[in-house]
Amino acid sequence: MKQFTYVGGWLIAGLLWFTSVAPVSAEGPKLLVLLVVDQFRADYVETYGRQWSGGLRRLIDNGAWFTEAAYPYLNTVTCAGHATIATGTYPSTHGMIGNEWWDRALSQEVRCTFDPDAEVVSYGIPQQPGESPNRLLIPTLSDELRLQLDSDARVVTFSLKERSAIMLGGHLADVVTWFGRNNAWVTSSVYTKRPIPFLADFIQASPIEVLHGTRWSRTLAATNYLYEDAIDGERPWPYSKGTFPHLLEGEQGLPDEQFYERWQHSPYSDDALGQMAVAALEQLQLGQRASTDYLAIGFSALDKVGHRFGPKSHEVQDVLIRLDATLGKLLDELDRWVGQDRYVVGLSSDHGVSPIPEQMIALGFDAGRIRSRPVREHLENVLEQLLGPGPHVAGMAVNSVYLVPNAQRQLAQNPQLRVGVLEGFKEIPGIQKAFFTDTLPERRWSEDDLERAAALSFYPGRTGDLVFVPKPYWMSGGNPASHGTANFYDRRVPVVLFGANIKAGRYASVASPADIAPTMAHLVGVTLAQVDGRVLAEALQ
Repeated sequence: MKQFTYVGGWLIAGLLWFTSVAPVSAEGPKLLVLLVVDQFRADYVETYGRQWSGGLRRLIDNGAWFTEAAYPYLNTVTCAGHATIATGTYPSTHGMIGNEWWDRALSQEVRCTFDPDAEVVSYGIPQQPGESPNRLLIPTLSDELRLQLDSDARVVTFSLKERSAIMLGGHLADVVTWFGRNNAWVTSSVYTKRPIPFLADFIQASPIEVLHGTRWSRTLAATNYLYEDAIDGERPWPYSKGTFPHLLEGEQGLPDEQFYERWQHSPYSDDALGQMAVAALEQLQLGQRASTDYLAIGFSALDKVGHRFGPKSHEVQDVLIRLDATLGKLLDELDRWVGQDRYVVGLSSDHGVSPIPEQMIALGFDAGRIRSRPVREHLENVLEQLLGPGPHVAGMAVNSVYLVPNAQRQLAQNPQLRVGVLEGFKEIPGIQKAFFTDTLPERRWSEDDLERAAALSFYPGRTGDLVFVPKPYWMSGGNPASHGTANFYDRRVPVVLFGANIKAGRYASVASPADIAPTMAHLVGVTLAQVDGRVLAEALQ
């Protein structure tokens, strides 16, 4: 049996919540469904919700919607968010501090799912390198479902991104599928040594290439969309205009890298994931057997489109309109195959998204971009003045700075030098605060929101020696819009529960996506080893 490493969390708080809620009925749900919409900012529900009439509308209107839900941590990125939703814990517990981090032993940046000992199992063109959940330090809800409740439980996850599908699937899943770097659907050898037959048949019968030449047009009349179609700061695909319609075609008139890139940046990729999920429902009989099964989908198109076009774009609005239709079909199929009172859905997101900084500057706000090279160069200059000739910085990833061993030792021995380094950060535009990470464990319970956010994203050996917190409307990275900060437009996301034993309504109580796994575990009688979230008892019948 696979062995897991358990790390520190809010176990006491979690146990208090588990003992404070009433037990659910003996006949719990037969299928747990997690829907994670990448970059789904919480205020999209209020701002764009009037455009929806399908599955999103049904979930919001007939589910338990936690309107104030937010991540409490700093590194609001995809791998961290999906791991949090799947485990019910924060990065300081599950260890997924970012999409990537600096590996001191390898002296290079590594992806959160990177595993040179695993192989990619492809439904198309073979590819390398391997991916696995080996860096995820604790079991997911689906792992515990199989370990505690029923080893025959079927665990199925889909996404465009490996870090989404793998984090949702955990260590013991059956079918974990994503769209690989060689433009083919793939999985990992840790889950299966060969393609899954039903999925291979589905992929062969539903090739992406049939969409070559498709025009992505607005679903509704232009007057139903807020704002303008083309806004300053958007960055459409190369050789493409920034307004509708968008053509899904290859550079030479054939399916090629450009075509697959545009397909991923369109609602058609979400629709493919929805169709895969329906195929799994039918072919694997999810929720239709004695066992309680698990189905999770990471919808990625909103994130890909949102990075390029920003949160005010017609493209973001149309992705949501079409996702609303895709989820409507999925819910209808769940009703058909499983039964309305036999499944429970958790809907959330891994993070929100910033406004495009240039748009905020035009409105007169303090906003801008934090570039990693100038930050590194400035910090090297500061360290050189304090410590002598360098280099002193080994690497940077997300909001972390990793120092070379000699710099670590000198700073550990001299508190005045540490003060000088933090003062140096204040000179960098866009940074509001910086921390030495060896002080963060004690700040996990801090009443200072930024201190606590940084502490909840800290994991020893993975986080750098220093972390910095961007100011509002300042962001890192080269995309027009992005995320990864402690600002509320990145941290606030929807949390919705729907289905068996769920009491519909709007709830303004404190909540986070880490609450979904504990609540679902409670519904099916599974105990999670560690929890940072809580059971959302107020939404249970």
